[in-house]
Amino acid sequence: MSTAPAELDGETRRPRRERTWGTIGRGVAGLLGEVLITAGAVVLLFVGWQLWWTNAAADADGAQVVAALQHDFDDPTVAQPEPDSTVIQPEPEPGTAFAVVHIPRFGSGFARPLYEGTGQDVLARGIGHYLETEMPGEVGNFAIAGHRNGHGEPFNRIADLLTGDAVIVETRSSWFVYRVTGREVVPPTQVGVLLPVPDAPGSVPTKALLTMTSCHPLFSTKERYIVYGELENRYPRQEGPPAEIFAAN
Repeated sequence: MSTAPAELDGETRRPRRERTWGTIGRGVAGLLGEVLITAGAVVLLFVGWQLWWTNAAADADGAQVVAALQHDFDDPTVAQPEPDSTVIQPEPEPGTAFAVVHIPRFGSGFARPLYEGTGQDVLARGIGHYLETEMPGEVGNFAIAGHRNGHGEPFNRIADLLTGDAVIVETRSSWFVYRVTGREVVPPTQVGVLLPVPDAPGSVPTKALLTMTSCHPLFSTKERYIVYGELENRYPRQEGPPAEIFAAN
């Protein structure tokens, strides 16, 4: 009789230890899982908030810049370039907003400021014009870039552009109406799309061309989505917006 408790204790002590360690392990695993789920949710919320915030901030800033540009364009005290001048527009200082881009396919009210340069500080505010490419309306390649996600995402719907769609650039002197002619996806290293004649080294341009670039696919910088266009018409700004701006798409 005196050995029974010891034997019972010996038989029951090990299972108790096994249950204890098993319970602790399951508890730790469960806690770790909850922490990871919470951390993932926090990251997703932060990313969502960051995208929303940068979009809201860029949209508000862009609307103010567009309004200021158009007010400046309308200022009668500022000398206007001649509509048929061979010098369409002098190159602005890097970081300067100098034009407004209208893309009816993105909505009748789509209007974003165009800045000189494509640095991160510029693209955080709107659409950027690649340095050393042509100015709006000039013969050669007028090349611009914009974000697809965050920072106002002006080119979020770049893949929706169809052949024949209008891309309109408003400057102090003119409205330039480009028509989309094609599109392609290229690696980031394919900088030939920015040549005077895209992907044609050494070729002499004879037309006023447009190249639009953005990251591809969405939420990735793995590739670049490229849209090409060609100048169709140029109107003096004092004549008012071209009908293409109000086209329903």
